[in-house]
Formats: sequence, structure tokens, C-alpha cells
Amino acid sequence: MKEPNDMNRRKFLKQLGIGTASAIGLMVLEPLRAFADEPSHAAKRMQGPLGDGGMTYRVNHHSGDKVSLLGFGMMRLPRSQEEVNKMVDYAIEHGVNYFDTAPAYGNSEDVTGIALKRHPRESYYIATKMSNQRRNVQSFEESKKMYERSFKRLQVDYIDYYLMHSIGGSGMDDFRPRFIDNGLLDFLVSERKAGRIRNLGFSYHGNVEVFDWLIDHNDEYHWDFVQIELNYVDWRHASLGNGGWKKDADAEYLYNKLEKAGIQAVVMEPLLGGRLAKIPEEFSDQLKAVRPQDTPATWAFRWVGSLPNILTTLSGMSAMAHLEENVRTFSPLDPCTEQENALLARIADGMSGYPTIPCTACRYCMPCPYDVDIPGNFAYYNDAVNKKLLPLPDKSSPDYAKRAAEFKKGYKKAIDKKAWADKCMDCEECLKKCPQQIRIPNQMERIVELLG
Repeated sequence: MKEPNDMNRRKFLKQLGIGTASAIGLMVLEPLRAFADEPSHAAKRMQGPLGDGGMTYRVNHHSGDKVSLLGFGMMRLPRSQEEVNKMVDYAIEHGVNYFDTAPAYGNSEDVTGIALKRHPRESYYIATKMSNQRRNVQSFEESKKMYERSFKRLQVDYIDYYLMHSIGGSGMDDFRPRFIDNGLLDFLVSERKAGRIRNLGFSYHGNVEVFDWLIDHNDEYHWDFVQIELNYVDWRHASLGNGGWKKDADAEYLYNKLEKAGIQAVVMEPLLGGRLAKIPEEFSDQLKAVRPQDTPATWAFRWVGSLPNILTTLSGMSAMAHLEENVRTFSPLDPCTEQENALLARIADGMSGYPTIPCTACRYCMPCPYDVDIPGNFAYYNDAVNKKLLPLPDKSSPDYAKRAAEFKKGYKKAIDKKAWADKCMDCEECLKKCPQQIRIPNQMERIVELLG
């Protein structure tokens, strides 16, 4: 729900005498016209390898790396090494060359290292991170150990893309002890100079003060890339409180500031934690009417890939079917037209009014001390919203009992009883871990109330 003093954008534009269609043209499409008005430049940037119709690549302005526009996010991998190997083999065979992992992703670095070691080192780029969010690893010594372990786990002697992980969640008070006061950022800069890091950047979440500070100090640190959350909903609606929780800046602001600074963006959450792959039926029907063969996920990826200052778009692919579909989408990418951008902008407007919880299923909040399945609970709730089971009508409505019973029945099937929302003890351990700044205990209470 929006804050009481928030004004509906359509109402505001209507008061100014600007129609919805015109508003979309003025407000949403303007950033995309930079490349739409230069077809020869755009076409050149969108080509596959040697123009053969294969994977779409972008060139890193700093290093000259030819990076696949589809990047493989290695956070949600299959359980077996054999399955991971098969997916990595398929990805490389079909032109994917950017693989993103982190120490915070369980054993992902080890698994990724084993899978990639079977291929020539020059055939792929590895991205990993300094995941020193926990207080006990924020000293220089412990952070340096984490950095060195990444090399061993990935079985490499240099890292192509290295990031300061999850910057901004708790503001400058969190960032400074992690990277400035302990001298760690200066160390990482020196490691880039020594060649053990080829490209240095950071992944941003939450507090825009930190983002602005880092970009404003680009002359000092010379960022090679920055990873941001970007999708067609967050483009204009992230700071409006999608699901009720305010982010400090829309993706449009982040993207434009990076473009102005000459820094390319790596995109995370192009599907908004999977929610844009399962949008409400009324919206998916609108997309099917235009491109019947495309899934909502394909639309979301095409929208992101159409932006010219994107280096690569990460997808956390856990099944071969996901990988195959995404490879098709980017081989080569078919950029969105202005009419398609306008349609997605209208859908984003509509989705911003849906009371979903902005969980991206990153699982940083897990494990819960009381075994609550936090992302599982939120996924079920959001699915109920998208299927129009929620919000429930007034208790006096004739269909209230039926819909409430349907919600409860589905919940009991979807969530293990040991992990139900009513197990939440409001300990707030999860709050400091959530990059989306969701008030998790409050949301658990909402679910408990719905279960009656």
C-alpha cells in the first residue's frame, strides 16, 4: 500500500491534462530513445558473434571483454554436480560466457569451479564477491581470507569480475566498517592493479546514499561495472513501495546515473525474483495478444536487454529448461519496440497496485532461527495475489468463506507445517539480512491473520 500522501501518477497527469499514452511516451520511453533514434549503432550493439544470429554480446568499455548478454547466476543450482556440469556445458556451447557466484551462495563457488575447470580458461568470465556482510568477517584479515578462498574454490589464479557484495542495505554506517575503515577497498584496488582482479565493481541494494557516494567517487576508484536490480516494474515503481516497502531509488535513477558516469550495468533480478515470470493473467493475456509465442519471462528479459548500457543480464537458472528458453531469448536478442515498451509500462503501472510482497527469493534471510520458510511463505502469498484469490473480500461477502478456505487449503499443501508463518517469533534476525528491506515479521503476521 502507498503512503497516504502519495499521489497516483495517472491522477496527477490527468490534472496536468496529459493523457496516459502521452505520459508513457514522455516518462517511460524517453530513456530508450537514445538508441532507438540511432538504428545503426543499436544494431551493431545487438549483433551475435560475427553477426551469425547466435548469442548477443556486449563489449566491456574498460577491458574489451566480449560478454554474453545472458549471464548465468549460480545461486540456485541443481543439487548434483553432474547436473550443474551439463548446464554449464550447454551454456558455454551456446555462447554464454559470464558466470556469477559468491561465498554467500553456499557451496556455489566450489561447484562452479569444478564445472568451469573442464573448459579452457579463456572461454568464460567468472564473477564472485566479497560477501563480508556478517560482522565476524568484516576485519581486514577475515575478509582477505574470504578473498583468497574464492581463488581456491574457483580453481583460478585471477578473477574476471569482482564485486563488493550487497552494498547499501544498511547505509554508510554499514559500508564504512566493511570496506573503508579496514582498508579493504584500497586492497581490492591494488589487487586489480596487480591483475588478480580484472574488473572491480559492487552490487547495490537499498540505501541510495551509498550508491551515490561510490559513483561520485568514480574518479578515485574507477569502477569497471556496477550490479543493480533492474526490471520493467522497478524501473519506475521501486521507490513507490511495491508491496508496501520503500526502496530509495527507482532503477531508472540508478541506470541513468551509471550511464552518465560511463559505467556499464550488470543486471540482477530481471524477473523480480521470479514474479515477472508469473504475472497476473489479465497482464499475461495482453502480452500473448502481441507475441503469442513468448512467455512473460521472455518479455522481461527482452526489456532489460534492450537497454544499451547493460553489460550482461543475470538469470538464476536451476533447470535445463530455464537455460534453454533464456538462450533462445538472447540468441539473438529481439529488442522491444516502443509500442512494446509502452505496453510493459502500463503493465508495471497495474502491477504496482497489487499488494504483493517484494521478496526475490534470494534466501539471504535464511535459515530462520525458528525454521520459518520465509521465501516459501512469501511465494505462496504472492501466487495467491496473482491468481486473484487475495485480497479476500469483506467477511460479510457471500464468497468470503469459500475463498478463505481455498487459501488455507493451498497453504497447507505448499508449506511444511514446521515452517508455517505462525512459527515466527518476531526476533528480527532476518531484518538486517534482507536486501529488499522487507518488514518480514509484519508480513508473517499478515499471513497468520489470513489463515485465521
